[in-house]
Amino acid sequence: MKLLPVSLGDRSYDIHIAPGRLDDTGKLCQQVLPRATRLAVVTDDTVGGLYAHRLLQSLWARGYTASVISLPAGEQTKSLYNLGVLYDSFMEMGLTRTDAVVALGGGVVGDLAGFAAATILRGVDFVQVPTTLLAQVDSSVGGKVAIDLPAGKNLAGAFWQPRLVVMDPEVLDTLEDKTFSDGMAEVIKYGCIRDAAFFRALEKTPSRRAVMENIESVLYTCCDLKRAVVEKDERDTGERMVLNFGHTLGHAYEKAGHYETWTHGQAVAAGMCLAARLGAALGVTPAGVPERVEALVSAFGLPTRIPCTQADYAAAVGLDKKGTGEQITLVLLEDLGRAVLHRMSKRELLGLLEGCAE
Repeated sequence: MKLLPVSLGDRSYDIHIAPGRLDDTGKLCQQVLPRATRLAVVTDDTVGGLYAHRLLQSLWARGYTASVISLPAGEQTKSLYNLGVLYDSFMEMGLTRTDAVVALGGGVVGDLAGFAAATILRGVDFVQVPTTLLAQVDSSVGGKVAIDLPAGKNLAGAFWQPRLVVMDPEVLDTLEDKTFSDGMAEVIKYGCIRDAAFFRALEKTPSRRAVMENIESVLYTCCDLKRAVVEKDERDTGERMVLNFGHTLGHAYEKAGHYETWTHGQAVAAGMCLAARLGAALGVTPAGVPERVEALVSAFGLPTRIPCTQADYAAAVGLDKKGTGEQITLVLLEDLGRAVLHRMSKRELLGLLEGCAE
């Protein structure tokens, strides 16, 4: 078992990583939610059929009144409409300010349930039980919760730290290869921005089997790298921006595909490859680095390029939360394992994209 504390003062919490840990969720909740009696378990139709009963059994065994709210799977679920569905369901359950929401699922469920928890009754406690690789290595940690708006991704959100994160790597065995590869985009990201040795280890054995043979270490490494950044910049005003490597451009791909054609992981993968090429064009990223990023991305079945119009790029750049006025902060690689924040005008970025996005 691996235990990783996230130290944020009165918002601190622990990340538990161990096979079979799903069945210990009730016991762990008792330790951090001493006043809660009702728990609203939010999941989706896919994950719920696989793991909701096990989670409920764990919660019931500890005396909780726990019920499941199951929503359709997919990015489209992260909407204002389903936020309203959760609000209504919480009220029907009799949820109070001393109770809590438990998110059982991937990044969509975690983001939506977390935002609902942050805003219902002016905020109730929240537990993350991530079931996808992407959620385990990235979205379940750090307290960013959000929903999508018609204008773009994650445009309505909050910072709301979980009280507990429970990661059971055994649940990853039920993931389709495509969904597992989605998570690998975020895994590769951490090697790119903070840990060159980790990147090299992935290069040596770029396969799902090799990753799963060392999955506890992979999860711990990624979460520890994110923990270190979040502890320094919880509210995403400076250093935490490096965690968005590939995301500014990735959001353009997701929006261009109406959040249906390209998954988040696929979009981020192509976004990282383009960001590496942009860095090389600007003289920031050393020669050879873009090719290594593309090779590793491709080895895990992820796209290195995604067709996108200048209009789609312009829309994503204009809405990017790292932008202020006519400026934007782009995350580039000074070298493998070392990301830097590069301030530039949005017009300059769009001009560069014309040459580097082909």
